[in-house]
Amino acid sequence: MVENMNHTIDKRPEKVHVFLASGESIIGKRGDRIEKFLRKSKSWRNNDPIVGAVINGKLRELTYKIDIEVYVRPVHISGSDGALIYRRSLTFLLAAAFEELFPNCKLIVDHSVTSGGYFCRVIDREPLNVEELEKIENKMRSFVEQDLPFQKTQVALEDAISIFEEKGFEEKVTLLRFRQKKHLVLYQLGKHFDYHHGYMVPSTRYLRTFGLAKAKKGFILRFPRRKAPHQLQPVPESNKLIETFMQYSDWLNRLSIDSVGSLNCAIESNRIRELILVTEALHELKISDLATKIIEEKDHLNLILIAGPSSSGKTTSSKRLTVQLIAQGVSPYTLELDKYFVDRDKTPRDENGEFDFESLAALNIERLNSDLLKLSAGEAVQLPKFDFITGQSLPGDVVKLEKGQLIIMEGIHGLNPNLLPDFPAERAFRIYASCLTQLNLDRYNRISTTDTRLIRRIVRDARERGYSAQATINRWDSVRRGEKRHIFPFQEFADEMLNSALVYELSALKPFAEPLLRQVNYQSEEYIEANRLLSMLEWFLPLDSEMVPDNSILREFIGGSILKEFDPRHI
Repeated sequence: MVENMNHTIDKRPEKVHVFLASGESIIGKRGDRIEKFLRKSKSWRNNDPIVGAVINGKLRELTYKIDIEVYVRPVHISGSDGALIYRRSLTFLLAAAFEELFPNCKLIVDHSVTSGGYFCRVIDREPLNVEELEKIENKMRSFVEQDLPFQKTQVALEDAISIFEEKGFEEKVTLLRFRQKKHLVLYQLGKHFDYHHGYMVPSTRYLRTFGLAKAKKGFILRFPRRKAPHQLQPVPESNKLIETFMQYSDWLNRLSIDSVGSLNCAIESNRIRELILVTEALHELKISDLATKIIEEKDHLNLILIAGPSSSGKTTSSKRLTVQLIAQGVSPYTLELDKYFVDRDKTPRDENGEFDFESLAALNIERLNSDLLKLSAGEAVQLPKFDFITGQSLPGDVVKLEKGQLIIMEGIHGLNPNLLPDFPAERAFRIYASCLTQLNLDRYNRISTTDTRLIRRIVRDARERGYSAQATINRWDSVRRGEKRHIFPFQEFADEMLNSALVYELSALKPFAEPLLRQVNYQSEEYIEANRLLSMLEWFLPLDSEMVPDNSILREFIGGSILKEFDPRHI
């Protein structure tokens, strides 16, 4: 008797167990999607939709099939991974609807806005009007009601390039020519094909909370914030922010760089040195413009406030602004907000019982206001200094300003009107400094400025504080919560915005960040985030850090800044 070796019988049980982090155990059919298992769980029925799952420590889509017993942690929209899955899928939905209605137009999904959304624009034509936006939104909602699947397939790289060449997506074709892997995962929704940097929801029915809103020179694709997954927040006036977006787009046009693919071309063809010089010159031009505006108003100013989130380059920005002011005949005095921390036993605690150093109540507001008023009046003031080891506020230097001397103060609360309730608002010039924009992979695949700041911080923390990438990633959610509470709500209070983003920076950060990210323990929760960042950096060609000028904002993170020891009092 000859045994047929081509057909083996699977003698394993038909049923398989899935164990949830909550302690639940779910029995289902072997080979079913994890989505089907999770629909039986208690967590599926809460008010925080599940859009993915961490299975045996790896992030997976809900379409992932279960073949063995596994440990599962549901991924909700309220989590960072879940929010990315939802927003990425929503972007795909928008692109599919737009291409069907406006096949001859080019849509760019650009930058995030604080209310929950992406600023989008159409190029080579007038911005979409209200009626056109309604058509797109209605088309998106019809796709949702049809419950269309996001079909996933892996294709050979040359086939993917052919697809995008046929569609006329030049920036995607250019990007893919630098891809090292010989295949690419594509998603399809109706007639719309695209790749996306990350996972998607299974179908359109998951995408019920969204909207489109008209904005200056474009529109906003609205999505829910993590804390309220079924609600859209009101869209605030963001004219200063949008003007910054437009200025950055103009800079990219001057540089002939519209995506990561074109940046890679510049590196490959040895044009990157010229690109760096012009990029840095444009950045210096903005700082010079800020200095000129301050000089023009200096007769009724006493204080310059610089605020922004973590790893925005505030320190270097304030020093470069100081240099420009000195060059134009004004020598400012730099005052650190950290001097005004209250004693440790008076520091407020957060909801977890930890010291909340980012709370406004962590500062001695009364003394700060009193000192600023006295300094502005020409009086001598003994400033405090804070001992971070003992947690005590101690007596510091005695300072008396020269007549007309400006104070520059940098700190996260600089734009909060409650910081200086006693100081005349008209006597202060407020600057919001942040990495506000980033070069995107292509028209639909944006790179988050939050990711850029996190990579900056990982590199700096490792170099200056000896922190591992895992430790920095672990702290990042807490940092982000503080920013959303204390910084982002006040950014439109700024008189001016300073965009610290550099078009070439992720290529320069890549050689520093990749080894650090690869050291993250694959069994840790932080590994998922580290792996996502590594996948994003794969799209960039590396850049030799020696090309980065020694006064660049980037030097604050990679080291070697000529401004690190700069002190205007030595001039």
